[in-house]
Amino acid sequence: MPAPVIKLLETPEDMSSVEALQRAVWEGSETDVVPAHVFITAVHNGGFVIGAFDHHQLIGFVFGFPGLESTPDGPRPKHCSHMMGIHPKYRDSGVGFALKRAQWQMVRHQGLDHITWTYDPLLSRNAYLNIAKLGAVCNTYRRSEYGDMRDGLNAGLPSDRFQVDWWINTRRVDRRLGKRARRPLKLDNFSKADLQPFYSVHASPQTGGWPRPPEHFSPLEGHLALAEIPADFIALKDADFSLARDWRFFSREVFETAFAKGYIVTDFVFDQGRSFYVLSNGESTLEQ
Repeated sequence: MPAPVIKLLETPEDMSSVEALQRAVWEGSETDVVPAHVFITAVHNGGFVIGAFDHHQLIGFVFGFPGLESTPDGPRPKHCSHMMGIHPKYRDSGVGFALKRAQWQMVRHQGLDHITWTYDPLLSRNAYLNIAKLGAVCNTYRRSEYGDMRDGLNAGLPSDRFQVDWWINTRRVDRRLGKRARRPLKLDNFSKADLQPFYSVHASPQTGGWPRPPEHFSPLEGHLALAEIPADFIALKDADFSLARDWRFFSREVFETAFAKGYIVTDFVFDQGRSFYVLSNGESTLEQ
């Protein structure tokens, strides 16, 4: 599709369109729809809603507002990116990247250098966008961040989330958002370096061909590690809900263990129908 038209949304009519789009993105729970008056209040107080349009149809939005984070030197301002939604018909078409790039420009204009948001770490589409394409990093795992959620995408599973850090003035982000963007990593990049995942994932007839998490994983060692997740967790959950729960609790243990040992998620690989997080330790920096 042609590049979407990106606009700031400010009017009550704009926000009513965002309400309607939320219902298409997160079906099944009217109480989770953020109302127009909340968006209006946010944009009148330093936040903003950015919309993506195909001709005159709103097909995506991103919403965020100023926040504070605790540091050893006291509270520090940041931008909290709370929601991004893309109409199901326009997923995987570059709309999300265009919206986040516009957000990057707006927040830098405000004089801030840090954006945070949360996402489900088992969703490989989101991981590929957030980590590989945008250059966000993560070392924070939040259990049941939003309690019991009732929409069609989240109902029935603990709402565990990564909180990612997007340091928008760093070289790693410039390399991904610039005109000559860095090429995504492939599995060959790691196999040539003789780097293998620290646990093995196998599909079996008992799971209908879906990958099953192992019962245990090896201790994390070295500067780099690969952690595999299902390539299509939503489809897996629809096919076998019990298996989806197993993946939730296994991945929770993996990432909490890794983060406690000083690892940080610095990249994501989607290749050959498989999905892997890249965990870095030691001399790794935000400039990768």
